[in-house]
Amino acid sequence: MLRRAPALLPLLAALFTLYFIWGSTYFAIRVGVESWPPMMMAGLRFLLAGVILLAFLLLRGEKLPGWRAAGNAALVGILLLTVGNGAVTIAEHQQVPSGIAAVMVATVPLFAMCFSRLFGMPTRWIEWLGIAAGLVGIILLNSGGHLGGNPWGALIILVGSISWAFGSVWGSRITLPAGMMAGAVELLAAGVVLLLGSQLSGEKLIAAPDLSGLLALGYLILFGSVIAINAYMYLIRNVSPAVATSYAYVNPIVAVLLGIGFAGESLSPREWLALGVIVLAVVLVTLGKYLLPGKPVIERVKRTD
Repeated sequence: MLRRAPALLPLLAALFTLYFIWGSTYFAIRVGVESWPPMMMAGLRFLLAGVILLAFLLLRGEKLPGWRAAGNAALVGILLLTVGNGAVTIAEHQQVPSGIAAVMVATVPLFAMCFSRLFGMPTRWIEWLGIAAGLVGIILLNSGGHLGGNPWGALIILVGSISWAFGSVWGSRITLPAGMMAGAVELLAAGVVLLLGSQLSGEKLIAAPDLSGLLALGYLILFGSVIAINAYMYLIRNVSPAVATSYAYVNPIVAVLLGIGFAGESLSPREWLALGVIVLAVVLVTLGKYLLPGKPVIERVKRTD
């Protein structure tokens, strides 16, 4: 089936949303965790975003999903948002710079490639070259500088990235609610689990969040969750997967520049090199089959006469 080219302005708006809004969420998290306990903030972000999105969908006339599809979406939400994004929030609360966190999260497509192989999906040599380059980038990033002095922060983000990658691959092979309803269930499930974890771990607000903390949370709820998810759903319906997932290697650059420009963060020469290597690796994995397409395989048809 041929895919009709989307209108230019909606396409540019959706790409801008994912490139810059999702890239800026790392900085927003960095600001927010100065006022909020990490799991409490992440839980409120996803729970309130899920309530807003679910209310919108119900008012639009959509029906609640069945138990099986909803349960699958809840598990995907826990893997992606509770563990994946929650790990970033906790790591930034432990003073891991937002730009470095974004670079580590950019390795998600690399781990997703490995899980795709385990699930029997075809892979190509250029994608494995990207995997190797990504591992080099991770080693460079962890061998000195910010993450070198915070191994627990590095491990937390790495576990979150692996969880996000597994949830993404597994989620593409199971039954989920249709359209944006899947995102609403994922957000709600992640929010509930994170808030429960916040209570069990004894997180408490020492003081009322200041204005910047409230604005950061509001930005993460409205822009980082509700609007960005809608933009992503638009892209995966209207453009190729390579274009839709291209945010993965643009977000780290946006996050690094925002962290340097507004949060006083800095990168060592080795970390700048690691950034470049990881971005190259993700480009190879994400766009490799488009940059270097494989040769068509021609099968001979045997004659039976």
